[in-house]
Amino acid sequence: MKVFDIDGSTLSLALYDDVANSKELLHSVQAGKLEPEVAFLNASLIPDIFPVLAAAHKTLVTKARDSLTTRTLHSELVYNYSGSKHITESLKRCGISESSTYVLAARFNASADEMEAVRKIVNGKEIDLEELEGRAGVAEIQKLYKVPGLELGIGSLADAITCRIASRDAL
Repeated sequence: MKVFDIDGSTLSLALYDDVANSKELLHSVQAGKLEPEVAFLNASLIPDIFPVLAAAHKTLVTKARDSLTTRTLHSELVYNYSGSKHITESLKRCGISESSTYVLAARFNASADEMEAVRKIVNGKEIDLEELEGRAGVAEIQKLYKVPGLELGIGSLADAITCRIASRDAL
């Protein structure tokens, strides 16, 4: 687990592999009964932490403006990580599915006890965040974010995703 400071708030991230209970986690998230509330992202779509931090910043800005697009702060993070303006599509693509085994858990302003509770509800092995880059599904990410190979010649995949996250509402 690692904690990042974002404009006076914190974002705690934990990466899990071999998750066996993603179906239950997904149903709990959808029913709004997950305690503590957590964002679960499809980790195979995350080549680096920076785009997640950009989405988190955008989420905190929309919260400060009292203009969340989704019902909760944590679902807003998943929505903002997506390159789409369609809420349902964003949550399905970038959030976990019933068959997800590789998951990134994120919680804003989490206490140590809350992150321990997250560890207990995720039935998987916590791994180091450094593994994201090597395990990213590059072809799937390029397709989802419409990143042409030529663009990767001048920047990284994380840069391309971050640009799309930052500019989505302007387009």
